[in-house]
Amino acid sequence: MCTRLMPAIDQSVVRLEAAQPGVAAPDPMAQQMLTEIKRDAFLQKADFSTPFEAKAQQLPLGDEPLLITDAQLSLQTGGGLAITFQEKNPDMPVKSCQLNLQASLVHGLIHLIHQALVKADWGYTPAPVVQTTDAPGEAAPVAPRYTH
Repeated sequence: MCTRLMPAIDQSVVRLEAAQPGVAAPDPMAQQMLTEIKRDAFLQKADFSTPFEAKAQQLPLGDEPLLITDAQLSLQTGGGLAITFQEKNPDMPVKSCQLNLQASLVHGLIHLIHQALVKADWGYTPAPVVQTTDAPGEAAPVAPRYTH
């Protein structure tokens, strides 16, 4: 799932950064460079060393973690990215979790996913982002592919 999600989320963050007010990035190369500059600026300020403390009193999706089988990405008019993660199992009802993230948090999420993929040692290498001609706000469709 992560190997299918990452190219789409990378494209979405480029579009998200290019859509910010006051941004003049006319071509895909300039948009990619702008995104890398913004990502580097965020990562310099981010605190990834403080351990996470789980204090959740409610678990609306249950005790078990989601096994994400589908994800939808959409740019929001207010400048954020909505990510919906779904677990679809034919024997159970669909479970889902929606995140509405500003650009800086998308950079953090991408960083954490990359770290997890490296730790998992799945042989993942980030693919270069290719700008598509899709309408703004739509992620490029990715054909389903499952690996074990």
